[in-house]
Amino acid sequence: MIIMRDLQDPRLVGLPSITKVKVTDDLSIADVFVTIMGTPGQQTAALNALKHSAGMMRTKLTKSLTLRVAPFIKFHMDEDLKKELEVLDLLRKVAEENAELDRKRAESGGELPQPPSPPMAQ
Repeated sequence: MIIMRDLQDPRLVGLPSITKVKVTDDLSIADVFVTIMGTPGQQTAALNALKHSAGMMRTKLTKSLTLRVAPFIKFHMDEDLKKELEVLDLLRKVAEENAELDRKRAESGGELPQPPSPPMAQ
């Protein structure tokens, strides 16, 4: 809510999405992982804006939480989500290629040659 309502930084082009938060056992540090839509330059600028505003957000959290002291906030780009999206894209491409091969087999009424199997590791 603080990011949506209180941050007026022009570097925040797209709304950052918080994907996960990891808090240390003693509640002193909160690692906040975000994804940000846009070009790599816009993503970097938005991440810097979030890092720059972390102190103000911590102050607001201290006032709104029932904790004596709110954790220090550290923002990070969520690289895991990027990797997951890349894998999903590859799986989508493989499915499209398989569907195309199936379509060609059906049109030809016969079997198309099978691609060679990868060698087995020994």
